[in-house]
Amino acid sequence: MDFDRVVDRRQSDSIKWNYYDEDVTPMWIADTDFESPPCVIEALHERVSHGIFGYAKVADSLYDVIIERKKQRFNWDVSKPQISFVPGIVTGFNLAIRAVCQPGDAVIYQTPAYPPFLSAPESGGFRSVHNEMIQQADGSYLIDFDSFERQIVDNRVKAFILCNPQNPTGRVFNRKELEQLAEICLRHHVVICSDEIHCDIVYHEHTHIPIASLSKEVSENTLTFIAPSKTYNIAGLHASVAIIQSEKLFTQFCRAREGIVGNPGLLALVAAEAAFRGGDDWLRQCIDYLTVNRDWLVENVPRLLPGVKMAKPQATFLGWLDCRETGLTNPQKFFLEKARIGFNEGSAFGSNGCGFVRLNFGTQMAILEDAVRRMSGALSVTRAC
Repeated sequence: MDFDRVVDRRQSDSIKWNYYDEDVTPMWIADTDFESPPCVIEALHERVSHGIFGYAKVADSLYDVIIERKKQRFNWDVSKPQISFVPGIVTGFNLAIRAVCQPGDAVIYQTPAYPPFLSAPESGGFRSVHNEMIQQADGSYLIDFDSFERQIVDNRVKAFILCNPQNPTGRVFNRKELEQLAEICLRHHVVICSDEIHCDIVYHEHTHIPIASLSKEVSENTLTFIAPSKTYNIAGLHASVAIIQSEKLFTQFCRAREGIVGNPGLLALVAAEAAFRGGDDWLRQCIDYLTVNRDWLVENVPRLLPGVKMAKPQATFLGWLDCRETGLTNPQKFFLEKARIGFNEGSAFGSNGCGFVRLNFGTQMAILEDAVRRMSGALSVTRAC
């Protein structure tokens, strides 16, 4: 694959490339600028050529490839009756908290957090509890377990939305961290809703562990959500997977979605199976390319952007840029107006995201280098003034 090849996305109804003005380079929403794997494109062409697009049954072969994949990649035993399909992970965890919570209950998550985490509890009539992670001197984040448990006890928390790998910080939580989170949740009867959408975009020095794979007891207390969308750049097709190994939780989840949320569409299911079955050579090349982008950023951000810090992401294609030492009151607005670069604004990820921006480096190196150099020029002018 030629990941350096730039594809014009402005003519493709792309949210990413059409949200801002044409002179703005978009580095915000989390899809990449790489063509999807050839196996996905071929499978879609073949299915379209059939010419009939009636209601779709989920193929047994899609269940099979998910089961096989979880066993081979994560040593996690999953069975067909434990798998359900939803048209998005955000849809999935919103359904999950509605399935397990009652009015007045609270939902906890760690911040900085993917913005839909912040809105999900209120939209379901529940209370939000923000568990702030602890930022280290190198910019990386640790879980504040004491605060996590205290907030659960004090706020009648019934559900925990876990994000692992973590968005936006790029953390991959290790076994000890996951075991401690799971133990606290089990002891206080808190159901875990685990968003693991980035589980396949993990850099070579790290390993993703599905929290439900820790033990049978933990798996019986967890709803896990995965998808091929970020991994293979097919987010617009809306195919995601819920893995729920508790019969009770599975039943509750199905009741919560009944008559409201159906399965993904026919072409989404075709693309998902093709990606899971034949996309791993493409994925290995993609991760190698993203590794170069990530390492270039880690090396050059402090050199070209004085006052900006970036911890080395362990997973995802997202950089979490700490701009607080630049003196900028709103770095997202500054870089948009002065450098014509579009980022996610850090405060959207929680109050401890103020002064940060999220940068999507899942793009061609030429675009990435140009963006950082424009940011550098904007900061230089500001300092000179």
